[in-house]
Amino acid sequence: MAAARDHYLKGLALFGRDEHVEAIDEYRKGLALEPENTEILLAMATAQMNAGRLDEAIATGRRLVELDATDPFAHTSLSMMYQRKGLIDEAEREQAKARMLSWKQELKKNPDAPPPGPAGGMGVVQ
Repeated sequence: MAAARDHYLKGLALFGRDEHVEAIDEYRKGLALEPENTEILLAMATAQMNAGRLDEAIATGRRLVELDATDPFAHTSLSMMYQRKGLIDEAEREQAKARMLSWKQELKKNPDAPPPGPAGGMGVVQ
């Protein structure tokens, strides 16, 4: 029996060949074994987004941030999905969460880090 990681790696290989629908199928198999694997959820959401399945991608992205609300990249990814769907207000809210979380992580290493914002703070690249 294949492990969740095996399906994840097969999915990544398929994704790399722009076979997004096939990659999604592999990620689903991995999630059937490990439903809360955030690495697989992120990969699946990205594949769904690239396959044009924006509603599915957003649902998967929401699940991802439910499981790991402190991951800035999860919020950045969800922001990108909202943006592609044309949900700009939602995209901006998620991007703001990502910037704030990144700043909080940076503060642990650098207590003098400037707050996020347009005046030179840490921005999230999309």
